[in-house]
Amino acid sequence: MKYDVIIVGSGLGGLACAHILSRQGLSVLVLERGVQPGGCMQSYPRRDVSAPKGTKPVWYDTGLHHVGGLAEGQALHDSFEQLNLLKLPWQRLDANGFNRIRIDGRDFSLMEGFDAFVEGLSRDFPTERKGLETYVNMLKESLEAVDLESAASLFDTGAWNFMNQTFHDPLLIDVLSATSQNLELRKETLPLFVFAHANASYIQSSWRLRGDGNMLVRSLVDDIKHYGGELICRANVEELIERDGMIVGARCTNGEVYEGRYYISNAHPAITCDMLKNSNAIRPFYRKRIMNAENTRGMLTVSLRMKPETLRYFNYNQFIYRDCDVWETEKLDESEQQHINGIMINCRAPEQGEWTEVIDLLTSMTWKYCEPWADTYIGHRGEDYQQMKDRLAKECIALAEEMLPGLSDMVAECYVSTPLTYRDYTLTPFGSAYGIRKDYRNSLLCMIPVYTSIPNLMLTGQNLIMHGVEGVTKTAFRTSNLLLTKYQQDNI
Repeated sequence: MKYDVIIVGSGLGGLACAHILSRQGLSVLVLERGVQPGGCMQSYPRRDVSAPKGTKPVWYDTGLHHVGGLAEGQALHDSFEQLNLLKLPWQRLDANGFNRIRIDGRDFSLMEGFDAFVEGLSRDFPTERKGLETYVNMLKESLEAVDLESAASLFDTGAWNFMNQTFHDPLLIDVLSATSQNLELRKETLPLFVFAHANASYIQSSWRLRGDGNMLVRSLVDDIKHYGGELICRANVEELIERDGMIVGARCTNGEVYEGRYYISNAHPAITCDMLKNSNAIRPFYRKRIMNAENTRGMLTVSLRMKPETLRYFNYNQFIYRDCDVWETEKLDESEQQHINGIMINCRAPEQGEWTEVIDLLTSMTWKYCEPWADTYIGHRGEDYQQMKDRLAKECIALAEEMLPGLSDMVAECYVSTPLTYRDYTLTPFGSAYGIRKDYRNSLLCMIPVYTSIPNLMLTGQNLIMHGVEGVTKTAFRTSNLLLTKYQQDNI
């Protein structure tokens, strides 16, 4: 069978494209190398070893912890409505402090709604009201930008420079930046547009699922199948076969070849280039540019299953930093081991009741600390790797206890993932959390277009323009709409 569209990779971008295109009547096939779909949106099960036989496993999230702008008229509402995701059990976070921040022992709250956001922080920083108004106007501008051209000024401005020109109090800059640690706060490179999009929609409204992230994945997959689309797991695409300047098939490692008219790669562009083994259509400069692109840091995630009825659910995210200057979260101690300076605490909303079952502690982690095990694979890294994970987990838990006293005694199970984990499961180079690093000093080179020089091959995913749930979703709509236009033109 020859499909209208073959999509490589079932992360959020790939599934969103499959949903949009299959709903429009195109025959769609999604090929996923893993054992289950979802990419960084998926959850993974672990059984409580002490529980009675037959007890259901506990599911732990990988990349989906909270989203912003789901209310009507906000950033993600229309997209999620079209993807039929608003039906899921979303929990709206506390409007009086959806994100709560502790820096060097001082506490601050970010309030929902731009006006309330300004009012709340103006009480802590009364001389900075004008700067806060300037800041939220910039955030609104970023939400209204519909393409690269309308966002050009924000792409070509450094986030660090803007913050220092807008505010006088370094502590306020830290507070406003504290929730962005996971996107990589690099003073030298981070574009204002990327920083803005990591914050703007959450101020509109913040949400998390009452349950695990697989709810979102299952919803998309069920709809895709309902519309006639197909998804095959354990289908590891090793080559996109090119003939006469067009892709004619996707060959998997098991020898199966799947044919389509159009192809979308949701894989990292460097992985896509590897799949184009004998391509003459991909220019050497483009290939070199992609292969040499720097990637953002990875994440350390400490997932904790709580003992029954030990921790009540709290309806906000908590960020904790040992000291000020959150733009320098990675510091080395004398032995050059990673030192945990800041974490995010995400509390799983229970499907029922008041007690949470799972919390996640997240912090950024560079590849440098993973290099000793770079040539290893999951389950075969050795005792020293496990000791490193145990040490970092204890540091994260100790820091979290500033807000959750006695946390270590509440923990029943602890699972730790590093950039190595993400690399092995998603093939993302160096386990990068947000893909190719954006650099405001040379924005054109780090913005990867949806189109490639191969007419029937398009790209999607977080590496192109924006990362995060919002960025990936909007990029998927852009990719799908462009492909639909091409499909209609080719069929006139």
